[in-house]
Amino acid sequence: MKLPDLTELALRNLRESLLRNSLTTIGISVGVASLVAMLSLGIGLQQLTSRRLMKSGLFDTVVVTSRRDLRNFGREEERSGPAPAESRILDEPTRQEIERLPNVSEAYPDIRFITELRYEDKPHLTMVAALPTSAKSSDAFETVQGQFFSSDVAPEAILQKAFAEELLGKTPKPGIDETKVAELAAPLMGKELTMRYAQRETSKSASSAEAADKTTSGDHSVSSAAYSVVSREQKLKIVGVADLDPESMRGPTRARVFLPLGLAESLHVMQPTDLREISRAASDQPVYSSISVRVKNPSQVQKVEDAIKKMGFNTFSILDASRSIQQFFKVLDVFLGIFGSLALAVAFIGIVNTLVMAILERRREIGIMKAIGASDGDIRKLFFAEAGAMGLLGGIVGVALGWAIGQVINVGTNIYLKSQSFPAEHFWSVPWWLVAFALAFSFFVSLAAGLYPARRAARLDPVQALRYE
Repeated sequence: MKLPDLTELALRNLRESLLRNSLTTIGISVGVASLVAMLSLGIGLQQLTSRRLMKSGLFDTVVVTSRRDLRNFGREEERSGPAPAESRILDEPTRQEIERLPNVSEAYPDIRFITELRYEDKPHLTMVAALPTSAKSSDAFETVQGQFFSSDVAPEAILQKAFAEELLGKTPKPGIDETKVAELAAPLMGKELTMRYAQRETSKSASSAEAADKTTSGDHSVSSAAYSVVSREQKLKIVGVADLDPESMRGPTRARVFLPLGLAESLHVMQPTDLREISRAASDQPVYSSISVRVKNPSQVQKVEDAIKKMGFNTFSILDASRSIQQFFKVLDVFLGIFGSLALAVAFIGIVNTLVMAILERRREIGIMKAIGASDGDIRKLFFAEAGAMGLLGGIVGVALGWAIGQVINVGTNIYLKSQSFPAEHFWSVPWWLVAFALAFSFFVSLAAGLYPARRAARLDPVQALRYE
């Protein structure tokens, strides 16, 4: 039987039992729509997570620490690298060397310190951190009330929401809606903070007595640069209040007040590394506890990490955590696909039932076709064509229905998010490969459902079929 004749005959048979075949096709459409909706939700959530990580500035960031840092003791990297006492110091020349590595866009020091800030003559002890200009593109500052720093050295400050509440004497109570950031920012914008901090001043000429001071009890002597610690004050203008926490990944060391990086570097605030690295002679070069390295392309993070490790430093990136996230989403996609396929399994049974009923109704027709020369293979092809047509049509309608369901839920969810003062998100995605997969899966499931009816029809005895009333 030729393909045009086979197609015409299959479509004619489908039109003769229009209601029953339409209901079967609708069942297939619902199954495919369920599958598409479930998988597109998982894909959309994965893309949303990736976008958030990218915009947070963590996905393309490598944190570099020195092996001399006591907090790194016991780490696996210590066993394969140089001993802590022999490792390099993480100072300004090292930062510049790292910044010159291929695929690195910038490398900036992690400057943070606990200090006292006075607001309206009331002291507040908190953690202060410095931010580079590139942090402006972070999602934490997308909804900032006010503005970002006007320059890298401006005497300005951005407050985290919790610290703004502390300055205004507001204490969040359980069960009560949180204070809106706009309400917190209004009375604080343009106000002044006084920051008191300890400045480290290095003396170029240490006294000969200090230079000759050595122990005589057998202990090793240490010569160091002479420096003094001076108490300073810095006036800061409040220019913004951030709703999201830009340091949510740092755990207990998160800062609540942020300064421009250039300003923080010019203040020469006393850092813990100034006490640990006492063997760096009389140099004015600062020593850092850690350096954040921004990579031009997230795909190059591993290469940059390997290059920095060869220099003798420890590294950490969100890449390790993202592998776990990707594994989680793969498992989630499998479960969503299984649950989405349940409705398609019901449609599978519907196709079998429809075609078996068609065999009973068309026994004389099948007998006549065999009597005039149709082979068993032609009969099988006819039923396969009918099953495939229902599967393909149901798949097309199902993909469109699944896409529509996703859009409706996405719009409805965004309306709810906006009512709660959250930014709109797009967490539903139907990529082209999912459309192709859904159509192919629907078509082959329909062919599988037509396998038993096609074999049963092909085995009919033409003599018995012609006698059937």
